[in-house]
This record gives sequence, structure tokens and C-alpha cells, in this order.
Amino acid sequence: MNILSIGGSDTSSGAGIQSDIKIFSNNGFYPFTVITAITSQNTKKITSIEPVSRRSLELQMESVLSDFQIDAIKIGMVFNSQNIKTIHSKLKNSKFPIVVDPIIKSTTGRLLLKKNALSDYRKMIIPLADVITPNRYESKVLTGFSDAKKAAKKIQTMGAKNVIITGFTESNNKISDYILEPNNQYKISGKKIQIINHGSGCDYSASMTQSLAKGLTISKSVRIAKKFVYQSIKNSISIGKGINITHQEIPKDTKNLLYAIDELKQIKNIHKVIPECQTNFVLAKTNPKTINDVLGISGRLVKAGKEIITAGELAYGGSQHVASAVIQINKKFPEILSCINIKYNTKIISKAKKLGFVVLSYDRTKEPTKVKRQENSSIIWGMSSILKTKCPDLVYHKGDFGKEAMILIFGQTPNDVIKKVSKLRLSY
Repeated sequence: MNILSIGGSDTSSGAGIQSDIKIFSNNGFYPFTVITAITSQNTKKITSIEPVSRRSLELQMESVLSDFQIDAIKIGMVFNSQNIKTIHSKLKNSKFPIVVDPIIKSTTGRLLLKKNALSDYRKMIIPLADVITPNRYESKVLTGFSDAKKAAKKIQTMGAKNVIITGFTESNNKISDYILEPNNQYKISGKKIQIINHGSGCDYSASMTQSLAKGLTISKSVRIAKKFVYQSIKNSISIGKGINITHQEIPKDTKNLLYAIDELKQIKNIHKVIPECQTNFVLAKTNPKTINDVLGISGRLVKAGKEIITAGELAYGGSQHVASAVIQINKKFPEILSCINIKYNTKIISKAKKLGFVVLSYDRTKEPTKVKRQENSSIIWGMSSILKTKCPDLVYHKGDFGKEAMILIFGQTPNDVIKKVSKLRLSY
């Protein structure tokens, strides 16, 4: 999936375009960029801001929008009215979700939106927002209201569909965000970390953009963003002589599975093997005992036309059935740590046998009644009944009443699984 980030260049890579590139790339998205201004900054101060010319901004936007499919857009720093008018003219009829992050003042105190541009910002940028994510200071500047709830309602009347006031309330150990949807309002709280940092607001809006690109609800997206920012602040680094820069530590296992999922999406006609129950792709820790030792997608890989969308986030315990399958295989063959489920297809099974894959199967119609009644026991029973001396590459069953037929492909790593899926692709 592809995300366009429109904003300022940050030499410290703590926020702005550079930060977005890191976040989107690390989470399996392809990042496109449009630069509105070039800043010279570090962890202590911003020394200069040079806005790009109107022509440069127009050409950047035309280059991206005329050639690539865009799944979501994030608008950050715009700086002046000229940029605001240009962005509005290019996006006013857009169909993809847009997240607006009002960048008004830096953590180090420098103004990043000219005061004489505020009126145009209210009229032309705010109405573009499917979601807007100001903090309390930014919401007051935009509306004149100190009360966050009143500010959110005012911003919504300006045209933003959903308003999120971050840092709505704070205490020493807790911070809450206020969310105003068209027909709902609520508060989401989380732990507060006492660290002055650069980049947390950018991280929050970037996470929201990713979730909207996947088609997730506002409520689900907010919860993901809250966790994402907490981790980025917790992992913030003191890399310069001033304030900390937020940072996301992407574990090696997560990176490996993310890259494999991205590779999977590039396989020709891969949408044809997504079953009705959708697909999960997992990677287990060494010697997994429970599904909480297995990294999977908290939602699923779902089919949207010919495109595959990751609906959810990677999380340990994110899968039940596919995770249970890899745990059972791992008990007998400890080298097997990864697995994916795909649609049952006799041509795929035939091709696997011709390629010399070890193909095993079990009959779900013979499953004991006691096992059927016990949640998540079917896959354990099925795998246990067939494991003997050969480690399987592929296991299938033909289903049962109300149970979809399925194929599971196993490997030592996610990349190993992808190689096997790629070899079988001519049978789709």
C-alpha cells in the first residue's frame, strides 16, 4: 500500500518527511513525499525555514498524483498561504483518506505556520481532513477555545470529519485523548512518560494514516496510534545535545514478517488464493508454547478486488488457528517457525507433489465430537494426527460441515514460506 506524506524536511529526521519515511517503510508501506519547506534543525533549535516555490510544490504533487495509486495522505507542515492554496487545489476533489497534523510550533519553540496563514489554513486545509490531530495548544490556536471539547466541535464545523485532541487531559502518569466523530465522542487514556521529545505528534498522525489506509475504524486506529506513540517515546533516543527524538525499535522478527507480507502482496494473482475466512501469516519464537509466542496479524490479510490489504497490526497472539498449527509442527520439527494459510485448491496440491514437497492431509469429518466442541482444538487434533517422520511443507484438509477447506504452507522462516508460495503460483 502507498502513502503520500506532504510536509517539511527535518534535518534531524525526528519529525516531518524523514520521520514519515522511516515509519511507513518499517510498517510495510511505500512512502511518497512532497516537500513544502526545508528546515535546518537539530535537537536544540531550528535555525532556518525555506519554503519551496509554488511551482516546485505543484510539480511535486502532480508527479506523484499522476502516476501512483495513493491509499492515504498525511499533511503535516505547510508553513504559508501559498503552500496551503496549492495543496488545497490539488486535493479538494480527492477520494482517498487524508490525515491532517496541524504543525504550528516546534517543541523547541519555533513557529512553523505563519500567523497570516491561519485563516487560509482554517478554510482550505481543515476541510480536507478525514482526521485532524491537533494537541491542546494547536486546537486553541485554530479555534480560540481553551476548552478542548469546544475546540473539537469548532474544528468539526470548519469541515474536518473526525477530530482528535491529543493530550486532552494530563496527570503525572496518565494522558488522555479526546475523539469527536460525526456521531460519537469519547476519551482514550494511556500511560504518560515524563520525557520531553521531538516527533511524538508526527508519529501519532503517521500511525493514524497507516490505519486509515488499511480501512480501519477511527476507534481502532486511535488505540493503535496511542500504543505506537507510547512505544516511540519509551524508545526515544538522546542522540544530540538537546531533547530526545522519538524512535521505533522494530524487532528483527517483526521486520522479517513485514517484508515477507510485502513480498506476498507482489506475487501475481495472489488474491486468488485468499480463502473466505481470509489469511494469516505467522512467525513463532524459538520453542513456542502458546499463541502468545507467535507473531501474527491481529486482523487478517484480506482481499479487496485484486489487492491484498493488511487489516490489523502485527502482534504476538494475533493469530489463533495458524499459530496453533505452527506450534504443533514445531513440537516435532523445531526448525519450523513460520506458516501461512491459503485457499484449498487441488491444482496447488498437485503442483506441490510434482515439485517434491512433503504433502500431508487429515480428514476433518473424522474429528471426535469432543474436539469439535472445544475452542481451537481442531487444528491441534489435525496436526497431531498426521505428524510422523517427515516434516511437511504443505498440509491440507477438505473441510467439514460449516468448516472451510484449507491449505497450510510451512517453512523455517517467512522468506522460506514465500519461496514455496511463489513456486506454487502457476497453479492459482
